[in-house]
Amino acid sequence: MYRPAFRWLESKPFERQILILALVLDPIGFAAGYLLAPSFDVTPLMGGVYGLIAASMPMSLWIMHYQRTHA
Repeated sequence: MYRPAFRWLESKPFERQILILALVLDPIGFAAGYLLAPSFDVTPLMGGVYGLIAASMPMSLWIMHYQRTHA
């Protein structure tokens, strides 16, 4: 199921890959952090910031994957 999406993303230039990942992952991370923040006794805005930080992890992993396969 995910394999075609990965192939589609890998077919794009690296700069576009990063842009697509940022446009998809950052809003999801912010929204998840904002909505989950009260359950961790954190203000919603700080939860959104923590969500953005957590959303940067898959992008970092993608960059390391790209570097490993294209080095």
